Amino acid sequence: MQAILEAAFDLAYLTTILYLGIRMVAEKRAERQYWLFGVMAIVLGAGDAFHLIPRAYALNTVGLANLTVALGTGKLITSITMTLFYVLLYQIWRMRYHVAGRRGLTVAVYGLAILRIVLCLFPQNEWTSLNPPVIWGIWRNVPFALMGLIIIVIFFRSAKVANDRDFRWMWLTIVLSFAFYIPVVLFADAVPAIGMLMIPKTCAYVWTVLIGYRAMKHGLAT
Repeated sequence: MQAILEAAFDLAYLTTILYLGIRMVAEKRAERQYWLFGVMAIVLGAGDAFHLIPRAYALNTVGLANLTVALGTGKLITSITMTLFYVLLYQIWRMRYHVAGRRGLTVAVYGLAILRIVLCLFPQNEWTSLNPPVIWGIWRNVPFALMGLIIIVIFFRSAKVANDRDFRWMWLTIVLSFAFYIPVVLFADAVPAIGMLMIPKTCAYVWTVLIGYRAMKHGLAT
């Protein structure tokens, strides 16, 4: 029953994210920032599908241990697309708040993204192993967490200064996504039940995309 419920949740998540992303990309009347927001949602959903679909299949058929290559490869792809998700979100911040310059900040975000992707590609991650090393899970997530911290701070400050009600909780969705994700990285191998935190983490990502979608609808309605 748990396997069926998890598969249903993942399917609902992927359907929702991809639907919202496609709607935003297809809305020709919307500002360019919302088109980019839609691309960001599609990148997130498509990347997660590489892991979640094999996982749902494995849970309900052959078991996770018999699909390690597909699951590990899916995790690698998801790790890269999650990184791209935050790079795109950074570009949305620049568009939404008409940010010019800030070259140092841009270099920091892109540098951390590249470092994260390079670390993900190291063979020492052993993505397709039944027991990948936890230490590499920590190493590759250090630049990712720093990226997240930057995005949290800039959205919190900019939304407050601009009195941006549509995006006033964007920073919180990112805080929650990392708050649920980091314990999984650190402790899920020792305590498998902690892996359940991926469900609220996923909900936080849906909230992020919904903020952009609702802001687009609000802008079209005014």
